[in-house]
Amino acid sequence: MASSSSRCCFFFSASHGHAFSTSISRNTTTIRTSINLRIAPSPKRTARLVFSVSCAAEPPVDLAADEQEHDERYGFEIQVSKMGKRNRRVVRARVRIEAPLEAVWDTLTDYEGLADFIPGLSECRLLHKDHRFARLYQVGEQDLALGFKFNAKGTVDCFEGELELMPAAGARRREIAFNMIDGDFKFFQGKWSVEEVDTSSINERDRKISEDQEFQTTLSYLVELEPKLWVPVRLLEGRICSEIKTNLVSIREQAQRIYMLQHELCSVVVISSIA
Repeated sequence: MASSSSRCCFFFSASHGHAFSTSISRNTTTIRTSINLRIAPSPKRTARLVFSVSCAAEPPVDLAADEQEHDERYGFEIQVSKMGKRNRRVVRARVRIEAPLEAVWDTLTDYEGLADFIPGLSECRLLHKDHRFARLYQVGEQDLALGFKFNAKGTVDCFEGELELMPAAGARRREIAFNMIDGDFKFFQGKWSVEEVDTSSINERDRKISEDQEFQTTLSYLVELEPKLWVPVRLLEGRICSEIKTNLVSIREQAQRIYMLQHELCSVVVISSIA
């Protein structure tokens, strides 16, 4: 719970057992790297290993090096922290969504439909689906500074957690842990978290939604990443933050659209039954 270099959520993919290639190009000059990999781990075996890692305590970060951005229009926040390693970063982001947990979850797990509403994600193919597990092949493209383009493919394993009831009254949470098993980052691992709280338990000054809405939902994204040596993280850092914001806002809008359609459909059914 992914990214063409960061393109959303889990996004990055190079199908397991196949070659992948990446290119950075400007005008007619192209630098191309191609690597053949023949690793095809068992999905179930991988799921047990990676999920235990993804759900571990968050990595320590250099808080003095944090960069932050806020956008009150969407209740959006993002924080980028440097790790001990020079080329590694931890990104934490979240957005407020006016839709229940189920609508947000349905949006995140519509794996083959993600490319329909995530800008820059040209392909998202479901390679394998098992109980609470999905392996995705994704293709994306990003514009970098000075006319460069970054094209990427990668394979991402996703592990869907069970619904959790939180200590706060009426609060619920569900998470998707993800891990790139093949692609253009040396390390790319994190999780999506959808948390819904009952608004009756929220103080008035902390309430961010209309009074007639019974819930407040937050979508959070955490990823620890390290590009391969030929891609300096400073070149990608600003673009990654911009794309994560675009992705979260796109998911927000899609989840709210789904919720409104479901709400309208229920209203029609109720009216029809009365008539």
